[in-house]
Amino acid sequence: MTPTKNKQNNILPPLKETIHEHNLLAKKSLGQHFLLDPKINEQIIDLAGDLENKNIIEVGPGPGGLTRAILSSNAETVTGVEIDNRAVILLQELKKYYPQRFKIVERNALEFDLSTLCQAPRQIISNLPYNVGTALLLNWLKQANHWERFTLMFQQEVAYRICSAPNTEFYGRLSVISQWIASCTILKQIPPGAFFPPPKVYSSVIQIIPYKKQPSPALFKAMETITAAAFGQRRKMLRSSLKSINGKTLLAKASIDETRRAETLSINEFDLLARLYLDKQHS
Repeated sequence: MTPTKNKQNNILPPLKETIHEHNLLAKKSLGQHFLLDPKINEQIIDLAGDLENKNIIEVGPGPGGLTRAILSSNAETVTGVEIDNRAVILLQELKKYYPQRFKIVERNALEFDLSTLCQAPRQIISNLPYNVGTALLLNWLKQANHWERFTLMFQQEVAYRICSAPNTEFYGRLSVISQWIASCTILKQIPPGAFFPPPKVYSSVIQIIPYKKQPSPALFKAMETITAAAFGQRRKMLRSSLKSINGKTLLAKASIDETRRAETLSINEFDLLARLYLDKQHS
């Protein structure tokens, strides 16, 4: 890792000791699984690349295992967004060691625009709560032009759904929207035993780098409509699944065989359908 900007890092109390003092147990209702292994947390930060002069937001820092690793990098600032007041109290102690670089925001990350928390260049690095990870990602993809990169941990199956190619088991609506907006790559698999409490499944760290050219809000909404219809009845032919939005006409204009199924279409074909649908709405 790059040299730390904080000279006091070596006197931080052990993370497990801090958790024990605060009796911080993971809440299933919040989708919490704490990643405590410092080596794995450091590996995740290494995968995030050079953080020099970057402003980092971490959603759901919990007891601060990954937070410590981010703060030990050359990141300019770190903002933790945490809904659990128990964790916020613990994180306030960590802030004492990094008073200039670490800020804590006690809010629900689903309910506001995270890009307002810091200046560009911004990145999000997070071990996301399992129960809201997909919803958070879709929110961020709608404003991807505000973000330089995302380094995120999801349940393995969700990571597959984000990164899968057409004609594969996990290719679906989330794959199309994610890869339409950004380059998506699985970087690392993490076993259940690395977490406390251990989940029932493996987790994956993925890298999402938004493309420089982003769709308008209207086009993004059109893509949401097209993919919701197409994958809402994924085993049906497109002429049936897209019937409610006059899909027969759209498919003809796009020169797409109406007997195909949604999982066979490429990102570019979905992009064309979304643009044709938007044009139709404006005509």
